[in-house]
Amino acid sequence: MFVSRRALVMGASAALAAASAPRLSQAQAAGPFKLDPLAYATNALEPHIDARTMEIHHDRHHQAYVTNLNAAVKDHAGVAAMPLSDMLGKIGELPEAIRTAVRNNGGGHANHTMFWQVMGPGGGQAEGELFAAVTRDFGGLDTMQARFNDAGLRVFGSGWIFVTVTREGKLAIETKPNQDTPLMEGRRVLFGNDVWEHAYYLNYQNRRADYLKAWWNTVNWTKLAERYAAAKAGTLTI
Repeated sequence: MFVSRRALVMGASAALAAASAPRLSQAQAAGPFKLDPLAYATNALEPHIDARTMEIHHDRHHQAYVTNLNAAVKDHAGVAAMPLSDMLGKIGELPEAIRTAVRNNGGGHANHTMFWQVMGPGGGQAEGELFAAVTRDFGGLDTMQARFNDAGLRVFGSGWIFVTVTREGKLAIETKPNQDTPLMEGRRVLFGNDVWEHAYYLNYQNRRADYLKAWWNTVNWTKLAERYAAAKAGTLTI
């Protein structure tokens, strides 16, 4: 049977992405943390993010973080009972034996939970108080997007770009390596983009710049407005 070169390349890329996913524990560890289903179909963000990438990213990578976080806290009832945002905010106070596992897997769980929420089909446009804040703090939407994308290109290896928001509504851009999050320094995340290769490699390969530019087509501005209001009200968690 004839197999096209493109099919071979895509098949190899899918295998690579699956193989590079964080390893699950031998059994799915029960615990307080759960992986919520996506609020939209895996193909809802196409052509900007393809369905196969969404399946691997959500069902394998994110599930691995949840599974391994539950495994890390299973013998630490006090830690397991903490809300995730509080746990990450007190990362330096956690038992040393589980601190790294919570940092990596708790951070991964928080970052990805936020990530799925701030994307969606038909996400509207920036307006109202959020648009006013973007204009005030960045000089406009185009400027914010350009600065955000530039920051994403400067992340070496794997990591995230975030827009953080204060209780007063002030916005700022920052980057973090691996699965670190601004929550670990007590800041709140309005939104962020994942620049680990598993987030984009099937479609974009090494073209991170193209992914960063295309990602803005998936942003759910309605959800971002809700998160902005929650931040100002002091109720935004992850």
